[in-house]
Amino acid sequence: MMAETAASLFASSAAGGETEAPRTGVLPYQAIRQAVREGIICGAPDILPEQLQPASIDLRLGPVAYRVRASFLPGGGRGVREKLDQFRMHEIDLTRGAVLERGCVYIVQLTEWLRLPSRLAALANPKSSTGRLDIFTRLITDRATAFDRVEPGYNGPLYAEIAPRTFSILVREGSRLNQLRLRRGSPSSSNTALRTLHESQRLVTTAEGTPATIFEDRIGVTLDLDCAETGLTGWRAKKHTDVIDIDVRGQYEVEDFWEPIKASPSYGLILDPDDFYILSTREYVKVPRDWAAEMVAYDTMVGEFRVHYAGFFDPGFGEGEGNESKAVLEVRSHEVPFLLEHGQLVGWLRYERLAQSPDRAYGEGIGSNYQRQGLALAKQFKQPR
Repeated sequence: MMAETAASLFASSAAGGETEAPRTGVLPYQAIRQAVREGIICGAPDILPEQLQPASIDLRLGPVAYRVRASFLPGGGRGVREKLDQFRMHEIDLTRGAVLERGCVYIVQLTEWLRLPSRLAALANPKSSTGRLDIFTRLITDRATAFDRVEPGYNGPLYAEIAPRTFSILVREGSRLNQLRLRRGSPSSSNTALRTLHESQRLVTTAEGTPATIFEDRIGVTLDLDCAETGLTGWRAKKHTDVIDIDVRGQYEVEDFWEPIKASPSYGLILDPDDFYILSTREYVKVPRDWAAEMVAYDTMVGEFRVHYAGFFDPGFGEGEGNESKAVLEVRSHEVPFLLEHGQLVGWLRYERLAQSPDRAYGEGIGSNYQRQGLALAKQFKQPR
Protein backbone atom coordinates (compact mmCIF):
# COMPACT_ATOMS: atom_id res chain seq x y z
CA MET A 1 0.00 0.00 0.00
CA MET A 2 1.25 3.46 -0.86
CA ALA A 3 2.23 5.79 1.99
CA GLU A 4 -0.55 8.19 1.00
CA THR A 5 -3.73 6.28 1.88
CA ALA A 6 -6.98 6.36 -0.01
CA ALA A 7 -8.68 7.76 3.06
CA SER A 8 -6.64 10.95 2.75
CA LEU A 9 -7.90 11.31 -0.78
CA PHE A 10 -11.54 11.07 0.30
CA ALA A 11 -11.44 13.41 3.29
CA SER A 12 -12.15 17.11 3.13
CA SER A 13 -9.57 19.56 4.41
CA ALA A 14 -9.63 20.27 8.13
CA ALA A 15 -11.35 23.43 9.32
CA GLY A 16 -9.07 26.42 9.42
CA GLY A 17 -6.93 25.22 6.53
CA GLU A 18 -4.30 23.54 8.72
CA THR A 19 -4.29 20.37 6.61
CA GLU A 20 -3.09 20.44 3.03
CA ALA A 21 -5.89 19.55 0.58
CA PRO A 22 -5.51 16.08 -0.95
CA ARG A 23 -4.33 15.88 -4.57
CA THR A 24 -6.97 15.86 -7.28
CA GLY A 25 -7.06 13.10 -9.84
CA VAL A 26 -8.48 9.77 -10.94
CA LEU A 27 -8.29 7.13 -8.22
CA PRO A 28 -5.91 4.23 -9.02
CA TYR A 29 -6.24 0.57 -8.08
CA GLN A 30 -5.10 0.80 -4.47
CA ALA A 31 -7.33 3.79 -3.70
CA ILE A 32 -10.36 2.01 -5.19
CA ARG A 33 -9.53 -1.02 -3.06
CA GLN A 34 -9.44 1.22 0.01
CA ALA A 35 -12.75 2.81 -1.01
CA VAL A 36 -14.26 -0.67 -0.96
CA ARG A 37 -12.81 -1.33 2.49
CA GLU A 38 -14.19 1.96 3.81
CA GLY A 39 -17.70 1.33 2.45
CA ILE A 40 -17.58 4.11 -0.13
CA ILE A 41 -18.15 1.44 -2.78
CA CYS A 42 -20.39 -1.34 -1.47
CA GLY A 43 -21.50 -4.65 -2.93
CA ALA A 44 -23.78 -7.58 -2.13
CA PRO A 45 -22.41 -10.15 -2.65
CA ASP A 46 -19.00 -8.79 -1.64
CA ILE A 47 -16.94 -7.10 -4.33
CA LEU A 48 -14.46 -9.52 -5.91
CA PRO A 49 -10.74 -8.74 -6.31
CA GLU A 50 -10.97 -9.31 -10.07
CA GLN A 51 -13.47 -6.44 -10.39
CA LEU A 52 -10.74 -3.93 -9.53
CA GLN A 53 -8.86 -2.58 -12.55
CA PRO A 54 -5.86 -0.19 -12.69
CA ALA A 55 -8.11 2.90 -12.60
CA SER A 56 -11.71 1.62 -12.46
CA ILE A 57 -13.99 -1.00 -10.97
CA ASP A 58 -16.20 -3.39 -12.93
CA LEU A 59 -19.90 -3.32 -12.02
CA ARG A 60 -22.04 -6.46 -11.83
CA LEU A 61 -25.62 -7.07 -12.93
CA GLY A 62 -28.14 -7.92 -10.25
CA PRO A 63 -30.68 -10.78 -10.35
CA VAL A 64 -33.52 -9.06 -12.25
CA ALA A 65 -33.74 -7.23 -15.58
CA TYR A 66 -36.73 -5.02 -16.39
CA ARG A 67 -37.85 -4.68 -19.99
CA VAL A 68 -38.92 -1.05 -20.38
CA ARG A 69 -40.84 0.82 -23.05
CA ALA A 70 -38.27 3.59 -23.37
CA SER A 71 -34.97 4.88 -22.10
CA PHE A 72 -35.34 7.44 -19.33
CA LEU A 73 -33.63 9.60 -16.73
CA PRO A 74 -35.35 9.97 -13.35
CA GLY A 75 -34.66 13.69 -12.99
CA GLY A 76 -34.31 15.73 -9.84
CA GLY A 77 -36.10 14.42 -6.78
CA ARG A 78 -37.13 11.06 -8.26
CA GLY A 79 -35.68 7.57 -8.00
CA VAL A 80 -35.16 5.01 -10.73
CA ARG A 81 -37.65 2.64 -9.06
CA GLU A 82 -40.39 5.24 -9.40
CA LYS A 83 -39.75 5.48 -13.15
CA LEU A 84 -39.59 1.68 -13.45
CA ASP A 85 -43.08 1.43 -11.96
CA GLN A 86 -44.23 3.70 -14.76
CA PHE A 87 -42.36 2.25 -17.76
CA ARG A 88 -41.51 -1.41 -17.09
CA MET A 89 -43.22 -4.07 -19.20
CA HIS A 90 -42.06 -7.29 -17.51
CA GLU A 91 -39.33 -8.77 -15.32
CA ILE A 92 -36.63 -11.22 -16.42
CA ASP A 93 -34.88 -13.56 -13.98
CA LEU A 94 -31.09 -13.39 -14.48
CA THR A 95 -30.09 -15.83 -11.76
CA ARG A 96 -29.84 -18.71 -14.25
CA GLY A 97 -29.03 -16.58 -17.27
CA ALA A 98 -31.39 -14.96 -19.78
CA VAL A 99 -31.31 -13.49 -23.27
CA LEU A 100 -31.58 -9.73 -23.76
CA GLU A 101 -32.94 -9.18 -27.26
CA ARG A 102 -31.44 -6.76 -29.76
CA GLY A 103 -33.57 -3.69 -30.31
CA CYS A 104 -35.00 -3.75 -26.77
CA VAL A 105 -34.19 -1.61 -23.72
CA TYR A 106 -33.61 -3.08 -20.25
CA ILE A 107 -32.88 -1.69 -16.80
CA VAL A 108 -30.92 -3.77 -14.26
CA GLN A 109 -30.08 -2.74 -10.72
CA LEU A 110 -26.40 -3.43 -10.12
CA THR A 111 -25.07 -5.30 -7.11
CA GLU A 112 -22.88 -2.30 -6.19
CA TRP A 113 -23.98 0.98 -4.63
CA LEU A 114 -22.14 4.14 -3.58
CA ARG A 115 -21.69 6.32 -0.51
CA LEU A 116 -19.56 9.07 -2.00
CA PRO A 117 -18.04 11.78 0.16
CA SER A 118 -18.71 15.37 -0.81
CA ARG A 119 -15.50 15.79 -2.84
CA LEU A 120 -15.56 12.53 -4.77
CA ALA A 121 -17.45 12.01 -8.04
CA ALA A 122 -17.69 9.09 -10.46
CA LEU A 123 -17.91 8.47 -14.20
CA ALA A 124 -19.06 5.27 -15.93
CA ASN A 125 -18.43 3.75 -19.35
CA PRO A 126 -19.08 0.40 -21.02
CA LYS A 127 -16.29 -2.15 -20.79
CA SER A 128 -14.25 -2.58 -23.95
CA SER A 129 -15.87 -5.89 -24.89
CA THR A 130 -19.33 -4.42 -24.31
CA GLY A 131 -18.69 -1.66 -26.83
CA ARG A 132 -17.21 -4.05 -29.38
CA LEU A 133 -20.45 -6.05 -29.27
CA ASP A 134 -22.52 -2.88 -29.86
CA ILE A 135 -24.28 -3.18 -26.51
CA PHE A 136 -25.39 0.35 -25.66
CA THR A 137 -24.89 0.47 -21.87
CA ARG A 138 -25.25 3.49 -19.59
CA LEU A 139 -25.25 4.07 -15.85
CA ILE A 140 -28.26 5.65 -14.11
CA THR A 141 -28.55 6.88 -10.53
CA ASP A 142 -31.48 8.15 -8.52
CA ARG A 143 -32.31 11.79 -9.30
CA ALA A 144 -29.89 11.75 -12.26
CA THR A 145 -30.23 14.34 -15.00
CA ALA A 146 -27.40 12.83 -17.09
CA PHE A 147 -26.25 9.30 -17.89
CA ASP A 148 -22.89 7.89 -16.71
CA ARG A 149 -22.29 10.70 -14.20
CA VAL A 150 -22.44 10.34 -10.42
CA GLU A 151 -22.43 13.59 -8.50
CA PRO A 152 -20.20 14.17 -5.43
CA GLY A 153 -21.89 13.05 -2.22
CA TYR A 154 -24.25 10.58 -3.93
CA ASN A 155 -25.53 7.89 -1.59
CA GLY A 156 -27.64 5.26 -3.27
CA PRO A 157 -28.07 2.42 -5.78
CA LEU A 158 -26.72 2.10 -9.29
CA TYR A 159 -28.58 0.90 -12.38
CA ALA A 160 -27.52 -0.07 -15.88
CA GLU A 161 -29.56 0.72 -18.97
CA ILE A 162 -28.78 -1.99 -21.54
CA ALA A 163 -29.81 -1.85 -25.20
CA PRO A 164 -28.23 -4.53 -27.44
CA ARG A 165 -28.15 -3.00 -30.92
CA THR A 166 -26.57 -5.66 -33.16
CA PHE A 167 -26.47 -9.00 -31.32
CA SER A 168 -28.85 -10.53 -28.79
CA ILE A 169 -26.84 -11.40 -25.70
CA LEU A 170 -26.93 -13.95 -22.89
CA VAL A 171 -26.23 -12.42 -19.48
CA ARG A 172 -26.65 -13.55 -15.90
CA GLU A 173 -26.46 -12.19 -12.38
CA GLY A 174 -22.85 -11.09 -11.90
CA SER A 175 -22.13 -10.34 -15.57
CA ARG A 176 -20.03 -7.20 -16.00
CA LEU A 177 -20.97 -4.79 -18.79
CA ASN A 178 -19.80 -1.42 -17.51
CA GLN A 179 -17.19 0.07 -15.19
CA LEU A 180 -16.85 3.01 -12.85
CA ARG A 181 -13.99 5.46 -12.50
CA LEU A 182 -13.70 7.65 -9.37
CA ARG A 183 -12.20 11.10 -9.49
CA ARG A 184 -11.43 13.79 -6.97
CA GLY A 185 -11.64 17.34 -8.29
CA SER A 186 -11.11 18.10 -11.99
CA PRO A 187 -8.01 16.20 -13.10
CA SER A 188 -8.25 16.86 -16.85
CA SER A 189 -5.04 18.27 -18.31
CA SER A 190 -4.70 21.76 -19.75
CA ASN A 191 -3.56 22.39 -23.31
CA THR A 192 -0.08 23.28 -22.08
CA ALA A 193 0.17 20.23 -19.83
CA LEU A 194 -1.07 17.94 -22.60
CA ARG A 195 1.48 19.30 -25.07
CA THR A 196 4.26 18.87 -22.53
CA LEU A 197 3.14 15.31 -21.78
CA HIS A 198 2.96 14.43 -25.47
CA GLU A 199 6.41 15.88 -26.16
CA SER A 200 7.93 13.76 -23.41
CA GLN A 201 5.87 10.56 -23.78
CA ARG A 202 4.61 10.52 -27.41
CA LEU A 203 1.05 9.69 -26.49
CA VAL A 204 0.00 8.97 -30.07
CA THR A 205 2.37 7.95 -32.87
CA THR A 206 2.07 6.76 -36.46
CA ALA A 207 4.49 4.78 -38.60
CA GLU A 208 4.71 7.80 -40.89
CA GLY A 209 5.59 10.14 -38.03
CA THR A 210 2.53 12.33 -38.63
CA PRO A 211 2.33 15.24 -36.14
CA ALA A 212 -0.39 14.95 -33.50
CA THR A 213 -3.43 17.22 -33.52
CA ILE A 214 -3.94 18.85 -30.11
CA PHE A 215 -7.02 21.00 -29.48
CA GLU A 216 -7.65 22.51 -26.06
CA ASP A 217 -7.37 19.55 -23.62
CA ARG A 218 -7.66 16.79 -26.25
CA ILE A 219 -5.38 14.96 -28.64
CA GLY A 220 -6.76 13.64 -31.93
CA VAL A 221 -6.68 10.17 -33.47
CA THR A 222 -7.25 9.32 -37.14
CA LEU A 223 -8.68 6.42 -39.12
CA ASP A 224 -6.64 3.58 -40.59
CA LEU A 225 -8.12 2.17 -43.80
CA ASP A 226 -4.84 0.56 -44.84
CA CYS A 227 -4.20 -1.82 -41.92
CA ALA A 228 -1.10 -3.28 -43.56
CA GLU A 229 -0.48 -5.71 -40.70
CA THR A 230 -3.80 -7.53 -41.28
CA GLY A 231 -4.70 -6.74 -44.89
CA LEU A 232 -8.18 -5.72 -43.68
CA THR A 233 -9.85 -2.36 -43.27
CA GLY A 234 -12.17 -3.66 -40.57
CA TRP A 235 -15.14 -5.83 -39.75
CA ARG A 236 -18.87 -5.34 -40.37
CA ALA A 237 -21.37 -7.13 -38.14
CA LYS A 238 -23.70 -9.63 -39.75
CA LYS A 239 -27.44 -9.47 -39.17
CA HIS A 240 -29.60 -12.29 -37.76
CA THR A 241 -26.83 -14.11 -35.92
CA ASP A 242 -26.91 -16.43 -32.94
CA VAL A 243 -26.94 -15.20 -29.34
CA ILE A 244 -23.60 -14.21 -27.77
CA ASP A 245 -22.83 -15.25 -24.19
CA ILE A 246 -21.20 -12.19 -22.67
CA ASP A 247 -19.18 -14.19 -20.13
CA VAL A 248 -17.26 -16.56 -22.42
CA ARG A 249 -13.83 -16.06 -23.96
CA GLY A 250 -12.57 -17.24 -27.37
CA GLN A 251 -15.66 -19.34 -28.07
CA TYR A 252 -17.28 -18.01 -31.26
CA GLU A 253 -16.15 -18.31 -34.87
CA VAL A 254 -15.56 -14.87 -36.33
CA GLU A 255 -17.16 -15.68 -39.69
CA ASP A 256 -20.47 -16.56 -38.01
CA PHE A 257 -20.87 -12.97 -36.77
CA TRP A 258 -18.62 -10.73 -38.87
CA GLU A 259 -17.69 -10.10 -42.46
CA PRO A 260 -14.27 -8.65 -43.33
CA ILE A 261 -14.02 -5.29 -45.11
CA LYS A 262 -11.29 -4.40 -47.57
CA ALA A 263 -11.73 -0.77 -48.56
CA SER A 264 -9.39 1.19 -50.77
CA PRO A 265 -7.50 3.83 -48.75
CA SER A 266 -7.59 6.08 -51.82
CA TYR A 267 -11.40 5.88 -52.10
CA GLY A 268 -12.60 5.54 -48.52
CA LEU A 269 -15.38 3.66 -46.75
CA ILE A 270 -19.05 4.63 -46.91
CA LEU A 271 -20.83 3.80 -43.66
CA ASP A 272 -24.34 2.40 -43.92
CA PRO A 273 -26.48 3.77 -41.06
CA ASP A 274 -27.96 0.30 -40.49
CA ASP A 275 -24.55 -1.34 -39.95
CA PHE A 276 -22.03 -1.63 -37.13
CA TYR A 277 -18.29 -1.59 -37.85
CA ILE A 278 -15.07 -2.37 -36.04
CA LEU A 279 -12.21 -0.20 -37.34
CA SER A 280 -8.94 1.06 -35.84
CA THR A 281 -6.80 4.16 -35.58
CA ARG A 282 -3.61 4.83 -37.52
CA GLU A 283 -2.04 5.90 -34.26
CA TYR A 284 -0.57 3.72 -31.59
CA VAL A 285 -1.91 5.02 -28.29
CA LYS A 286 0.04 5.15 -25.05
CA VAL A 287 -1.20 5.96 -21.56
CA PRO A 288 1.69 6.67 -19.16
CA ARG A 289 1.57 4.87 -15.83
CA ASP A 290 0.58 7.97 -13.80
CA TRP A 291 -2.21 8.92 -16.19
CA ALA A 292 -5.58 7.64 -17.39
CA ALA A 293 -7.35 8.49 -20.64
CA GLU A 294 -10.85 8.59 -22.06
CA MET A 295 -12.00 8.79 -25.67
CA VAL A 296 -14.71 11.31 -26.47
CA ALA A 297 -17.64 9.16 -27.59
CA TYR A 298 -19.25 11.57 -30.05
CA ASP A 299 -18.17 14.89 -31.45
CA THR A 300 -19.98 16.73 -34.24
CA MET A 301 -16.67 18.40 -35.14
CA VAL A 302 -15.58 15.19 -36.88
CA GLY A 303 -18.86 14.14 -38.52
CA GLU A 304 -22.28 12.60 -37.93
CA PHE A 305 -21.05 9.27 -36.61
CA ARG A 306 -19.99 7.69 -33.35
CA VAL A 307 -16.55 6.10 -33.11
CA HIS A 308 -16.33 4.74 -29.57
CA TYR A 309 -18.69 3.36 -26.94
CA ALA A 310 -16.13 2.19 -24.39
CA GLY A 311 -14.10 5.21 -23.47
CA PHE A 312 -11.67 4.27 -20.67
CA PHE A 313 -7.96 3.66 -21.31
CA ASP A 314 -6.11 2.43 -18.23
CA PRO A 315 -2.66 3.55 -17.04
CA GLY A 316 -0.01 1.46 -18.79
CA PHE A 317 -2.09 0.81 -21.94
CA GLY A 318 0.29 0.60 -24.91
CA GLU A 319 3.30 1.45 -22.73
CA GLY A 320 6.58 -0.42 -23.02
CA GLU A 321 8.48 -1.95 -25.90
CA GLY A 322 6.43 -4.60 -27.67
CA ASN A 323 3.14 -3.37 -26.16
CA GLU A 324 2.27 -0.89 -28.92
CA SER A 325 -1.54 -0.78 -29.16
CA LYS A 326 -3.98 0.95 -31.46
CA ALA A 327 -7.38 2.26 -30.37
CA VAL A 328 -10.25 0.17 -31.71
CA LEU A 329 -13.17 2.17 -33.08
CA GLU A 330 -16.76 0.99 -32.67
CA VAL A 331 -18.43 2.85 -35.49
CA ARG A 332 -22.02 3.70 -36.36
CA SER A 333 -23.26 6.36 -38.74
CA HIS A 334 -26.10 8.61 -37.61
CA GLU A 335 -29.14 8.68 -39.90
CA VAL A 336 -27.35 9.08 -43.24
CA PRO A 337 -24.56 7.27 -45.14
CA PHE A 338 -21.24 8.89 -44.32
CA LEU A 339 -17.88 8.70 -46.10
CA LEU A 340 -14.79 7.96 -44.00
CA GLU A 341 -11.34 8.45 -45.51
CA HIS A 342 -7.91 7.16 -44.61
CA GLY A 343 -6.20 9.50 -42.15
CA GLN A 344 -9.44 11.32 -41.29
CA LEU A 345 -9.72 12.73 -37.78
CA VAL A 346 -12.29 10.51 -36.04
CA GLY A 347 -11.97 11.07 -32.31
CA TRP A 348 -10.28 12.73 -29.37
CA LEU A 349 -8.50 11.45 -26.28
CA ARG A 350 -8.55 13.28 -22.95
CA TYR A 351 -5.78 12.51 -20.45
CA GLU A 352 -6.27 12.81 -16.70
CA ARG A 353 -3.62 12.56 -14.00
CA LEU A 354 -4.02 9.88 -11.35
CA ALA A 355 -4.31 10.91 -7.70
CA GLN A 356 -1.46 8.50 -6.88
CA SER A 357 1.01 6.35 -8.76
CA PRO A 358 -0.88 3.07 -9.27
CA ASP A 359 0.02 -0.24 -7.68
CA ARG A 360 -1.23 -1.94 -10.83
CA ALA A 361 -1.00 -1.05 -14.52
CA TYR A 362 -2.71 -2.40 -17.63
CA GLY A 363 -1.27 -5.65 -18.95
CA GLU A 364 0.97 -6.46 -15.97
CA GLY A 365 -0.16 -10.04 -15.45
CA ILE A 366 -3.76 -9.07 -14.64
CA GLY A 367 -5.46 -10.68 -17.63
CA SER A 368 -5.77 -7.54 -19.74
CA ASN A 369 -7.36 -8.50 -23.06
CA TYR A 370 -6.30 -5.75 -25.44
CA GLN A 371 -2.63 -4.92 -24.82
CA ARG A 372 -0.69 -5.03 -28.12
CA GLN A 373 -3.98 -4.87 -30.02
CA GLY A 374 -4.49 -3.92 -33.62
CA LEU A 375 -7.82 -4.52 -35.34
CA ALA A 376 -9.18 -6.60 -32.44
CA LEU A 377 -12.67 -7.99 -32.00
CA ALA A 378 -14.23 -8.62 -28.58
CA LYS A 379 -12.69 -11.32 -26.39
CA GLN A 380 -15.68 -13.65 -26.95
CA PHE A 381 -14.43 -14.48 -30.46
CA LYS A 382 -11.66 -16.81 -31.55
CA GLN A 383 -8.61 -15.22 -33.12
CA PRO A 384 -9.28 -14.69 -36.86
CA ARG A 385 -7.45 -17.18 -39.06
